[in-house]
Amino acid sequence: MPARLLLFCALLTASASSLGMTIYKTTDNYGVVSYSDQPGPGAKPYVFREPIIEHVEGKVHLQAEKFAGGVRFVARNELYVPLEVELRVDNLANAFGGNAPRLVRRVVGPRSSKVISVVLAAPGGPLKYTSKFDYAMGDPQQRTQEYLYPFPWKGGPFRLSQGPNGRFSHFGPRSRYAMDIAMPEGTPIIAARGGMVVKVENAQVGRGNNPAGNFVRILHPDGTMGVYLHLMRGSVVVKEGQRVVVGQSLAKSGNTGNSTGPHLHFVVQRNVGLALESIPYRFNKPIGGLPDFTAGNP
Repeated sequence: MPARLLLFCALLTASASSLGMTIYKTTDNYGVVSYSDQPGPGAKPYVFREPIIEHVEGKVHLQAEKFAGGVRFVARNELYVPLEVELRVDNLANAFGGNAPRLVRRVVGPRSSKVISVVLAAPGGPLKYTSKFDYAMGDPQQRTQEYLYPFPWKGGPFRLSQGPNGRFSHFGPRSRYAMDIAMPEGTPIIAARGGMVVKVENAQVGRGNNPAGNFVRILHPDGTMGVYLHLMRGSVVVKEGQRVVVGQSLAKSGNTGNSTGPHLHFVVQRNVGLALESIPYRFNKPIGGLPDFTAGNP
């Protein structure tokens, strides 16, 4: 690893691991970006966001189908992954069985639709209601199986630049147990576990508008999902709905999204109940790291 990158990672992780520490970003007249724990002329505080934000608008729908005796709520899932959905029906008026709020949760299979609730109208007047719909990828009823992950890259050796519970950016529920591995842009990224490709992003340039940058999300047989983030633009070679095996090429590492240097952000997640959260995982062999401050708090 280049000495400059090593020092850069050390500065960021060391500074951010202290509570209350702020990282400052400066861009000079030539467009060169530098980071420091000390403010300087033109420096601005650098704000880190949860690195995994996936937009699935247009892929998940709730349809309220009215019929003569009431309304039928149908959830449609166009993704290649099961969805847990929640429907809350409030402000009911003239509903058969009473006007108390109704809350239901269901799992909708990939690429399918399901009736999740039916509300019947009582005689004597029109049915009225308001509805709120929420969802999360994955089936929370599946049981996680133990698995040792081979390294999801070719080449190296590379070093861990931030580990689980790092206060730099691994503090949100979706990234708490993620690992950042510093590596040159263009390093081949491969599947660490087989499964179904359920979501990809391949067109983001630089920071873009998504903290994850370009990424690949793979659904494993036990319902967990492995996510490979900050990939090089145009390098993703797999498609949504494609099955992959361990060691299969996915993309090349990059520096896109909310990334402060070239690296791979690898995280394993599961649905814990209408929410995706990262879970602990282990590689099948040791990986070197920077000094203790880079690994966060176990």
